[in-house]
Amino acid sequence: MTATISRPKISNWETSNIPNLTGKTALITGANSGLGYYTAKALAEKNAHVVIACRSLEKANQTIKKLKGLNPEGLFTPLELDLSDLKNIVEVQSKIFDNFENLDLLINNAGIMHPPKTLSAQGYEIQFAVNHLAHMLLTLKLLPIIEKKEESRIVTVTSGAQFFGKVGWENLKAENYYNKWESYSNSKLANVMFALELNENLKHKNILSLAAHPGIAKTNLFTAQKPNPGPLETFSLELFSPIFQTAEMGALPQLFAATSPDARGGDHYGPRFNFRGHPKLSPTSPFAMNKKERKNLWEKSLEILNNFL
Repeated sequence: MTATISRPKISNWETSNIPNLTGKTALITGANSGLGYYTAKALAEKNAHVVIACRSLEKANQTIKKLKGLNPEGLFTPLELDLSDLKNIVEVQSKIFDNFENLDLLINNAGIMHPPKTLSAQGYEIQFAVNHLAHMLLTLKLLPIIEKKEESRIVTVTSGAQFFGKVGWENLKAENYYNKWESYSNSKLANVMFALELNENLKHKNILSLAAHPGIAKTNLFTAQKPNPGPLETFSLELFSPIFQTAEMGALPQLFAATSPDARGGDHYGPRFNFRGHPKLSPTSPFAMNKKERKNLWEKSLEILNNFL
């Protein structure tokens, strides 16, 4: 018989359950709004030193000013990080290494959703480039200081859209066609596949890699890339508005993954009722559970990133 490992039941977990994080450093991408902002706020309230990584230094400083207004004793450092250009990530690595001896938490939170057809600086479809490739490169570049402490954690934010995704290697530059919904789902599938494969690769170092999704949370992700949404998008937002949860609630799964003593490497957390609610262990796309497909994603992504590693 195979022994069943008992896992503690997660019950109405809140930010008040986060342990004291004094002496710990956390870097959050996309920390200026939505899930990233509330993640930064919660970690700082528990005494973590939070690196606010944003596309512009102006946004990072504005966010810190806002957070300092709520928490004058909070420790924050601004960081300019452009995830649409892999060269920028290489430059950011040296800045982080110069200013920090170790990194306890890396939260790959930033993302874009359903923009018009756009390519990254390296010519890849922008959602796959920013949501997956850039975060994979950032993680790999920062591993030397993440690995300095056992039980450091890397949390990659995915989405329920992972269940609709596939990894289409033949169209990474959107040369054949572009479907914004499909591309987003593909990038979110890649996020959870990366998180799981990274955990396998780091097990011997006792570094935890986890995935989390926010359910349906009311953030500017829905409108940031489309200031003039079409009739269908407007109707969809109005239709689903009653089941949206706040961005603050949506941040709970990634905060649980980042801080709870009960979280385990390779776990995937989401809201209790998938769309909304307190965090719980969440189902993962069957495609992402396929070890062969995960390894394939890892190896092909490394081929793309090779010149920047």
